Amino acid sequence: MVYLKQISLIALLAVFTFSCKPDNRAVADISDIDLKVVSENLDEELFACKSETEVQKFLNKHPHLGRYYFSDAPVEPGKLAGYLFNILQNQDFRTFKTQLDSLIGDRQTVIVDSLTKAFKHIKYYYPAFTAPKVEFMVSGFAGNDLYISDSLIIIGLDYFGGPNAMYRPDVFDYQLRRYQKEYIVPSIIFFISNRFNKISPGDQTLLADMIGYGKGYEFVRYMMPGTPQSLIIGYSEVNLKKTYNSQQDIWAYFIASKLLYEKNVLQKRKFIEERPFTTEIGQKVPGAIARWIGWRIVNLFMKENREVSIVELMEIDNASRILQESGYSGQPDKVE
Repeated sequence: MVYLKQISLIALLAVFTFSCKPDNRAVADISDIDLKVVSENLDEELFACKSETEVQKFLNKHPHLGRYYFSDAPVEPGKLAGYLFNILQNQDFRTFKTQLDSLIGDRQTVIVDSLTKAFKHIKYYYPAFTAPKVEFMVSGFAGNDLYISDSLIIIGLDYFGGPNAMYRPDVFDYQLRRYQKEYIVPSIIFFISNRFNKISPGDQTLLADMIGYGKGYEFVRYMMPGTPQSLIIGYSEVNLKKTYNSQQDIWAYFIASKLLYEKNVLQKRKFIEERPFTTEIGQKVPGAIARWIGWRIVNLFMKENREVSIVELMEIDNASRILQESGYSGQPDKVE
């Protein structure tokens, strides 16, 4: 299963307090972790091309781009070089590229350094982890937003210019908030969590999907400590607060509708996939609400089981166990 996503959080986090149980999990000390992320600005190489022939040479030099990054390009592979060269000739697109460089800022500081820190956390918990190479591209949305494998990450920066960019990706309005530079690294780490996230292949219930997402979000929280919840799950500050305060009603709906053990794919999609809001519950409930509830369950499970490490959590493939041991029933966190 693939789980393929700035707020002022002080007031929100004030209500998220820990129980009295001692936490035996040590804070990850990454100061001695030796890890370097190699990055390459392939977009600069592409923009230096002066002819269609040079673009083709660029594609020949980097054949993985055609196989992976341009896998959904709007033209067939044999016409890709000409298509990209026409984009490069467009003055508005070149202006957009200049603006994009300004909006993104220094790639090393904004993206690579943040990725390096997150990767060091992963290596702390998983010593065999090897950091993938990072490549940057800008291609007028001809390529994908992100390509992620064990050895390579390709970031399509044109997707992440944010609300002030001349051009935005062709996605629904409720998805646009995630297409900003702040979401790049959390999205990558969430995807990488799939490598460690054990899911029972025989459990096709909505609860299994919910816990799977919840474990992935919790993984990001551990590998990127201090990251606002909005950047991990993609909800706005308003939706986070609203959802937290109405979770008892949301949970009551899940129970009354017997959704936890629902296996019908179409029915599950209504609660697990991104939507402007969850129509079945109400217009004030954001889409993908089952993912958020899953994270609440996993988070409470970790608070109630302080001896369980993040590595051990990711190994648990019994969704019902996590729900039962979390004690979650729609309640907010305990306030001491």
